[in-house]
Amino acid sequence: MIYKAIVFLPLIGFLIAGLFGRQIGAKASEYVTTGLMMIVAVLSWIVFFNVAMGHEAHEVIKVPVLRWIQSGGIDVEWAFRVDTLTAVMFVVVNSVSCLVHLYSIGYMHHDPHRPRFFAYLSLFTFAMLMLITSDNLLQMFFGWEGVGLASYLLIGFWFKKPSASAAAMKAFIVNRVGDFGFILGISALFVMFGSINLETVFASAQSYLPAEGAGSPEVVLNLFGMQLDRSHALTGACLLLFMGAMGKSAQFLLHTWLPDAMEGPTPVSALIHAATMVTAGVFLVARMSPIFELSPDALTFVTIIGAITAFFAATVGLVQNDIKRVIAYSTCSQLGYMFVALGVGAYGAAVFHLFTHAFFKALLFLGAGSVIHAVDGEQDMRYMGGLRKHIPYTFWAMTIGTLALTGVGIPGTIIGFAGFFSKDAIIESAFASHSAVGGFAFTLLVIAALFTSFYSWRLAFMTFFGKPRASADVMHHVHESPMVMLLPLLLLGIGAIFAGVAFHDYFFGHHYADFWKGALFTLPENEILEEFHHVPLWVKWSPFFAMALGFVTAWYMYIKNPAAPKKLAEQQWMLYQFLLNKWYFDELYDFLFVRSSKALGRFLWKKSDVAVIDRYGPNGVASAVSGLTDKVVRLQSGYLYHYAFAMLIGIAALVTWMMLGSSL
Repeated sequence: MIYKAIVFLPLIGFLIAGLFGRQIGAKASEYVTTGLMMIVAVLSWIVFFNVAMGHEAHEVIKVPVLRWIQSGGIDVEWAFRVDTLTAVMFVVVNSVSCLVHLYSIGYMHHDPHRPRFFAYLSLFTFAMLMLITSDNLLQMFFGWEGVGLASYLLIGFWFKKPSASAAAMKAFIVNRVGDFGFILGISALFVMFGSINLETVFASAQSYLPAEGAGSPEVVLNLFGMQLDRSHALTGACLLLFMGAMGKSAQFLLHTWLPDAMEGPTPVSALIHAATMVTAGVFLVARMSPIFELSPDALTFVTIIGAITAFFAATVGLVQNDIKRVIAYSTCSQLGYMFVALGVGAYGAAVFHLFTHAFFKALLFLGAGSVIHAVDGEQDMRYMGGLRKHIPYTFWAMTIGTLALTGVGIPGTIIGFAGFFSKDAIIESAFASHSAVGGFAFTLLVIAALFTSFYSWRLAFMTFFGKPRASADVMHHVHESPMVMLLPLLLLGIGAIFAGVAFHDYFFGHHYADFWKGALFTLPENEILEEFHHVPLWVKWSPFFAMALGFVTAWYMYIKNPAAPKKLAEQQWMLYQFLLNKWYFDELYDFLFVRSSKALGRFLWKKSDVAVIDRYGPNGVASAVSGLTDKVVRLQSGYLYHYAFAMLIGIAALVTWMMLGSSL
């Protein structure tokens, strides 16, 4: 019963606020949806301690809901799959969603469409819960698309704002590219295993490993027109599934939607970036670890994409001026870290970084919202400065989030913020993989850690230190946020400080097996979580020195010598423009895809729609009928003698027909 309550209470909140929001009013909509999410968050922590931290049986808990589809070879039952991975995601999704609901009561108090906003938040949460409790790939895809729909509605919430509508459409379309690969991946698994139920797929996957001592691989099936042996078919399916993960989690090449998602209200940014949409891709690969673990080539590709994403997003974050976009690129970069961990087989470290990241990233976004709320909607950091004395609680919250994001801690000890434990474990795991790809990833991740520290402290220094750069009128009205917005910051701050030290030993330490209970699959030869504890000392200290160097550089450029950034940008103008314009991916995609699609559309419109359909199709028929109707209408003159004359003609015609008919 508790599992059904966790999943369906947000749906009930959505229905109440969405269908009856105008009748019950904005306040009631806020209280109902937020109250239900508070209940769900508490229940999620109870499930987490019972399932993950408890000493119950190791098997997966399945909660049947109803028989969904039974057609041909597809037999799908809607059931909840609850294991440690599900329990962890319950905590992440529902804790952040609950606090975002609460925070939004204060942040959105001026908006007349609050019932719709809170309905969308609850719908977003329900869709994500459907995804993470999936027991089969069809159910997962239902939640997957539900998350995409809800993100479209929330990013474009202020739909009268052209940039918001464009950003919502961009997120929806780019995700459809990844989702196309996800659909093909599901289809491939069905072709290979004859089922889309996770247990059946996982149990059958072992047969797709090449037999020991076998000769040439046996061709077993024609997959999308290609003759593939077992191992290559499995790799192909994994890569298609990962294509879906790349779209949802904004990985390199399918990342362009994520920064533009900042056009939505700030609480939406926190929910998308910390708990729901972007974590879906990481969850997918972790859930499908029994398949990915059997495909080294697919894992290598995951590692490469993750490392490039972490580095790319960190470089772009160095020069952004919008406070929310800096944090957005930070999300993109941190997701790259998670995929590197997945790629080298350190699934526990990946999910742990997802877990800790939820706290400090939600804290940073909601803190940024508090800053924006204080300075009357301004988001450009160049027009802030000197705010720490005016909004001290927000300042300390953002500082805690920054310390957690940059991974402040002392290697070899349990002293550190949440990000220190999870991010350092990923960097060390990349090195411990003892492969060329692992070394490549290790190098890029350390550089990304340096850049992360620099742009994070750059944000803090530009926003809270130095002389105020806002107008005197704005500074006069700067004020701290209300308690309903500060309380979520306090709770998230506690998580950003203590989540790492409290849980790291369970996610990837000595209690790993007892904690995960088989929810994450690793081959016996995968000893990465043991080997990363024994990497050289310089590897353990590399992230620390990178973090320290980034902090010192940011301090020098934005506190000690504020003229240095402008001078450096002028000296390295081409590089600065390259980074400021996000490696020109938007312009490249506009040239390759957007313009060509529009040109094709215009061509088809002129040659097909105008020349054929409008002339001979439904529009042409409608035009002909309209013309005929105009002529018929003219017969309705209103003169009595016209009607009498028409009646006489009709009678004469009828009599003539009867006479001729009788004679014949």
